[in-house]
Amino acid sequence: MSIDPRRLLGLAFASADLLLELEGDRVSLALGAAQKIMGKSEVSLMGRVWRDLFTPADRPLMDATLSALDDGQRRGPVTVRVAGEPERFVGVTLRALPDNFGRTSVAVTAARAPAGGLDASGLRPRENFEEIAKGLFEAARVTGLELELAMVEFAGLSALRDGLAAPEAHALDMKIAGAVRAESHAGAMATQVSPERFALLRAKDDRPEALAARLTKIAALDASAHVVPLDGGASSRGLRALRYALDDFLREGLKDTPPMTLSEAMNRSVKRTLARAGALGAAVSQRRFTLAYQPVVDLSSGQAHHHEALVRFEDGASPFALIRMAEEFDIIEELDHAIAEQAVRRIAADRAGNVRLAVNVSGRTIVSETFVDHISRLLAATPAAKGKLIFEVTETSAIDDLPRANRHIQALRGLGSLVCLDDFGAGAASFAYLQELTLDIVKIDGRYVRELAGNSRDGAMVRRLVELCRDLNVRTVAEMVETAEVEDVVRKAGVDFAQGWLYGKPADQPQPSQKPSAVTPMARRAGVSEGWG
Repeated sequence: MSIDPRRLLGLAFASADLLLELEGDRVSLALGAAQKIMGKSEVSLMGRVWRDLFTPADRPLMDATLSALDDGQRRGPVTVRVAGEPERFVGVTLRALPDNFGRTSVAVTAARAPAGGLDASGLRPRENFEEIAKGLFEAARVTGLELELAMVEFAGLSALRDGLAAPEAHALDMKIAGAVRAESHAGAMATQVSPERFALLRAKDDRPEALAARLTKIAALDASAHVVPLDGGASSRGLRALRYALDDFLREGLKDTPPMTLSEAMNRSVKRTLARAGALGAAVSQRRFTLAYQPVVDLSSGQAHHHEALVRFEDGASPFALIRMAEEFDIIEELDHAIAEQAVRRIAADRAGNVRLAVNVSGRTIVSETFVDHISRLLAATPAAKGKLIFEVTETSAIDDLPRANRHIQALRGLGSLVCLDDFGAGAASFAYLQELTLDIVKIDGRYVRELAGNSRDGAMVRRLVELCRDLNVRTVAEMVETAEVEDVVRKAGVDFAQGWLYGKPADQPQPSQKPSAVTPMARRAGVSEGWG
């Protein structure tokens, strides 16, 4: 077979295991280790539609990469999965050489699966995006690779999506994801931060206007973009700056004067966040919050065993978001102190002596000597509260010193308080906590509970957990019990206590458990936010 030397030049533009040439959307030439790399012979590749060689999730990425290629340009490498089994990943680089009659040269090499997890559209979850960025920062520092953060906004995407039937909306989402991925490092460093906003890491390339123009062409939607150099390298400040920049982009979008550097983005966001944190700090120090009380019911009697005290701030802002901010800015221990103080005063005000309250304690607070001393003094000054104050240790912030945490938990138990591990199953460290901490109660995360009646797998998980806790002499609480059917399932599973809208919603004063027929079940938030109301 005679091959034009220019075509050979195009095919050999990069070191590759497999060299392909495309005419339009089809493979016209294949040279190299096709069977090893793609699992198909060279002959079988020729004539195939290019996009069909890859899994459906990666086809929009390939479409976008190919459509954005102009004469003289090179795109890639991007990492994609080959269609079929066994699982194969390849690195693909495309180049359109001038005067090559519109043909596209493609270099294909074997590649590893992208590190970390990708969702069904090939985008990264926000947390995973930040984690993988750490490795890229370090690689950039060592190799001299210049990286930048690109923030992209598609005007009208939400409205367009809402007007489509489900299949068309899914196709649109895949197309947008493919377009954004095509601009990112290896096609695998993009994330969605809101319905219309995306962020991606890429090698320093062309002007943001060119990036926006390509995305507008592919998506058929008006795209705007801004790029921010990743100054700060692999330092903790650089990583924190990335997080603040993404938070700021999520809240504010692309303003008229976007930040020019990552440090500037961080500084702007920090100032706004500090203002919010300052307001939160003032609310804590001035005790400008209230408590709401939700019953935790003893399933053997149907009566309230105790009530969980849930914090409510005056401005009505999300308690969970404010709790996370309190942890970020080291206000959380002061807040935990203040909530415990209010709970003790409420217990002391109960003339009948029947009120028992559970308060949340952050993973950061439980390792603090100051907290245990504070509770000791608080109970010494208010003997009526001894034995009636329960602590729920939450996983909103990971416990970094389990032996110290356990010492403090035993000190609280020595003061007459029960200690509960909140939202078991919501965090990756739950079983490690159960192994290392001596506890009285474990609260099973609501996401495992609310589907119990119709999900035998979750039911089996809960039953095994209850058996384990029983062996450890630990009682269990099922949260988010919303129907009599779920109540019956958790009771049969051997769970000791239950909490949820079935028994009563949070109220200004501790109330007796309501009969199930008297309460209309309402949707609750899942995960760790449930513990904070």
